[in-house]
Amino acid sequence: MPRQPHVRRLRDFGHRVGRLEPGANNAITDVAEVLVGQTTLVDEQKGIYSGVTAVVPNALSAARTVPAGFHVGNGYGKFVGVTQVMELGELETPVLLTSTLSTFRVADSLLSWLIDKAAEPVRSVNLVVGEINDSWLSSADPRPVTTEHVYGALDGAHDGPVAMGNVGGGTGAIALGFKAGIGTASRKVVLRDRQATVGVLVQANMGGNLRLLGRTITPEDLGLPRPGHVSERGSCVVVIAIDVACSALQLSRIAARGVFALGQVGAAFSHGSGDYALAFSSEPSETPRTLNPTELDGVFAAVMESVEEAVIDALLAARTVRTPSGREAIALPHEVLRA
Repeated sequence: MPRQPHVRRLRDFGHRVGRLEPGANNAITDVAEVLVGQTTLVDEQKGIYSGVTAVVPNALSAARTVPAGFHVGNGYGKFVGVTQVMELGELETPVLLTSTLSTFRVADSLLSWLIDKAAEPVRSVNLVVGEINDSWLSSADPRPVTTEHVYGALDGAHDGPVAMGNVGGGTGAIALGFKAGIGTASRKVVLRDRQATVGVLVQANMGGNLRLLGRTITPEDLGLPRPGHVSERGSCVVVIAIDVACSALQLSRIAARGVFALGQVGAAFSHGSGDYALAFSSEPSETPRTLNPTELDGVFAAVMESVEEAVIDALLAARTVRTPSGREAIALPHEVLRA
């Protein structure tokens, strides 16, 4: 799937975040056996801007689980299935991201998809679905995502470049005062005996003021209106993949850096924002590898850099939305990177 023709990323302007090198696509799909699929719902006459994004560890097609960890920065949200992920340190299903009131329909549709795909009867499975509140922009239908949309995202999941901005579960997202959406990035990390790849996908939808290239940039400074609810009701979900079979404890620590990194780019972590990160290994293993402190530091740095760049790329990829009711979420002007 080719990159969206209108999208320019931070590196296209001659800038970068951090010192580590990205993978070939600078995306979560640079991690082997990780696929992404998205269904985007836009009805500009009605005012629907929503969708679903699927992050699919391909190893689940052969193994029952992959190692996983989870971190809650602020628990004001609906994240189906995470208590079992935290308890057992395992991920059983693809991770789906959508809008708040579509969460439960998406979870039910994921269950139907798994039953359809299963070689044997499904008696129990732990579905994992995260969400953001996109209701300020997508106000016409509070839960527009259907089973057909979920199947489309799952069946269309692929490797290679990942569409960003107003797509999938990020279609109605707003972050840091600007139109936002889906962002992704990756980094290569040298371990003691091999090179590892860390990839992230961010569903960026949080309050705060953008910190970019050492400056704070607000819509007010640019003479633009600030979109969103008067009382912040954001949420941001970070999904992290690594091609090393780490322990659940180490993956939960890796996940925590996904939330920490949001602060670097300006997240406010307000009361009404659910800030979550889920990290998983793309390789199933009965004997997880324990990363030593130096290796962990490298992975932590990879996550921090990738999340920060993914949020910025989500903003750069986003397109301005003007709803039929007169609400407006303006995309970050690219001129700020040329100043």
